[in-house]
Amino acid sequence: MTRLNFFLGPAGAGKTTLAKAVASRRKAAFFDMDVLMRPAADIIMTLHGLDPKDRDSAQYKRLCRDLGYRITMDAALDNLSLDSDVFVVGPFTKEAATPDWIDNELSRIGRSLADIEVKVVLVELANEDLYRDRIQGRHSALDDWKIQHWDEFRSSLGDRSVQWPLPPANIAIIDNSNPDIEETVSRVERFIYSD
Repeated sequence: MTRLNFFLGPAGAGKTTLAKAVASRRKAAFFDMDVLMRPAADIIMTLHGLDPKDRDSAQYKRLCRDLGYRITMDAALDNLSLDSDVFVVGPFTKEAATPDWIDNELSRIGRSLADIEVKVVLVELANEDLYRDRIQGRHSALDDWKIQHWDEFRSSLGDRSVQWPLPPANIAIIDNSNPDIEETVSRVERFIYSD
């Protein structure tokens, strides 16, 4: 059965690092919403006279957020239609809270949860200080808004859940605080490929 694997969680949790590590072991298609949206977001924000590095403000969300998710899911669905296993990375906050979202997405390619195995890895860290340290440690201009507006940004670090009609065994909460990434990657790989 073809697999669609989501890596969800706040900025700095290590979603991309974990997903890339497992995808490289299994040679699966990999789609990171931040990477796919970056060229378009830079242009859209610049055309509106806004900071092209902003990925967090209300203006960015209004102008770019939904487009980024559409681009990402169109690429993922296209690969699923080729029966390729797919790894998708992004916060997907609104989408995960919408029960029929995953069914609606799969129906775009004539598929359903009956023939695509969907698993979700909710990546988190043990505390707020770890998020801040990792975000600052990336030294990315795309994180400037987060650091400058930490009190506002930190509200996105709360617990997350997935409301899609998946078996509980298809959702894993992974604490990615351990600096030994290999142990965590192995645990995630076992979760995804448990059969």
